[in-house]
Amino acid sequence: MTWTYATVEREGPLTIVTINRPEAHNALNAQAHIELEAIFDAFAEDDSQWVAILTGAGEKAFCAGHDLKQQAAGGGLTTPPKGFGGLTARFDCPKPVIAAVNGVAMGGGFELALACDLLVADSRAVFALPEVRVGLAALAGGLQRLPQQIGLKQAMGMLLTGRRVSATEGLALGFVNEVAQGDVLTAARGWAAQLLECGPLSVRATKESVLRSLSLPLAEAMAAQWDFPAMQTLLSSEDAVEGPLAFTQKRKPAWQGR
Repeated sequence: MTWTYATVEREGPLTIVTINRPEAHNALNAQAHIELEAIFDAFAEDDSQWVAILTGAGEKAFCAGHDLKQQAAGGGLTTPPKGFGGLTARFDCPKPVIAAVNGVAMGGGFELALACDLLVADSRAVFALPEVRVGLAALAGGLQRLPQQIGLKQAMGMLLTGRRVSATEGLALGFVNEVAQGDVLTAARGWAAQLLECGPLSVRATKESVLRSLSLPLAEAMAAQWDFPAMQTLLSSEDAVEGPLAFTQKRKPAWQGR
């Protein structure tokens, strides 16, 4: 399928999604939101796709957030049911998504990156939730995810001032996994390759268990995780047999994702 504001490439079980509005610093208008939600719906539902990378077109921006020109013209702040970019309110997809932040990630663009499971940043990347500076608030998960990922005081320092943070500072704060020394998409592919070496059902069960356990007391989370859907799928899968068998036979496992 051809999209207007995004491109989708597949490299085996890896899906690469690129926001394609470089002339607008990859800010998302209403149609871009709809397209990205459909793209991530397709990724979530396709058994042949195990990992996704999300990046932006061009060298300046990952995503500059909402298209404020559209808003100023009366277009509003409407986002699809699955959230900003079809991702920030997507709580039912256990497949991992990697943000390859190639430039500016502002407002909703930063929230989009925070919603990904791993974040690789170009050395020139800049992050901020500047909504307070324009009379708005970070309502696409930034108010919740940033404190969760870097702690309350550091998050408040960013949220209440809208200040900008470099990739290096983001690494120190803990929301960046790696500052790429070269091409950020190449670095993100390196993380994807590591994920693809692991059992896909194991990765999904792990992601689901970690995220669902965040809101539970420890003892309750440890008991409940056995009944989480992705964990149930893993424990009854062929891959759960293949992994230990490959280990005993001293060979690489042939994951099937079932």
